[in-house]
Amino acid sequence: MADRLVALRERAVSGRRRAGPGDADHRGARGTGGSWRRFASSPVAVVGLALTALFVLVAALAYYIAPTDPFSFAGTPFEPPSPKHWLGTDDLGRDVFAGVVHGARTSLFVGVAVAGASLVIGTVVGGVAGFAGGKVDDLLMRVTELSQVLPRFFLALTVVALFGPGLRNMVLVLALTSWELTARVARSGVLAVKELEYVTAAEALGSSPWRNLRTHVLPNAIAPVVALASLQVGGAILIEASLSFLGLGDPNVISWGYMLNNAQSFVRRAWWMSVFPGLAIAVAVLGVNLLGDALNDFWNPRSRTSGASG
Repeated sequence: MADRLVALRERAVSGRRRAGPGDADHRGARGTGGSWRRFASSPVAVVGLALTALFVLVAALAYYIAPTDPFSFAGTPFEPPSPKHWLGTDDLGRDVFAGVVHGARTSLFVGVAVAGASLVIGTVVGGVAGFAGGKVDDLLMRVTELSQVLPRFFLALTVVALFGPGLRNMVLVLALTSWELTARVARSGVLAVKELEYVTAAEALGSSPWRNLRTHVLPNAIAPVVALASLQVGGAILIEASLSFLGLGDPNVISWGYMLNNAQSFVRRAWWMSVFPGLAIAVAVLGVNLLGDALNDFWNPRSRTSGASG
């Protein structure tokens, strides 16, 4: 074992001496360009990226696209779509277009907050479990399995019903019930990476275990976790819309689920009240899911190898 570590140390040192910064820059530029061309050549990736970018831009520029307060009375109740009110008005005369545009901000906030929290918690738990192994791995995986069996939607329903509606409660309970799959994916990636030779070489050069995990293992195992997090954005948007549709959303914040809840009594009289918020949910979730699938294929070594061979 000692002879192997010495050999790995010598190989790492000699490799660093032979490789110049210009070579690394050239390889990085060539790899980035080829990767982007491969990503852009996929119709699924292009459509997902376009729909997601549209969703993000509408949410970011909501106050410029629709300056009208979505809760203010903008016209006569039940006005159909017209040049004055592009998507019509609801039963109280509020502009549906303003509600759809500003509702994108709520959905984006919930989706990104839940996915981000899930990414951090799951990566920490899965990374530590996979890298430490032994009893630490067993303990963290049992905790993960225990949390995974909890029914996510009904737990969120119960918490919001007990503690009151609000985006903070909703995001908190969704984040605490969404990290389990992320932890499993992160653990699998760490297990696959930590046995590679360059990780052993880093240890032989004096890198501490936790520094090795932080600088060498996680950066090379995080790609599937990021792809999974992008998929979790869509799931969080759907759950938020479902809770708001059931009347458990924040009544002071406009959301697509809130608009659908308000429209359910007027489906036959004012179809536009339910159609346009429903289309907004479908487009946003479709976009982030297609982008997540494309990122998963992009970072999947098997698809990368098959693409290169083809």
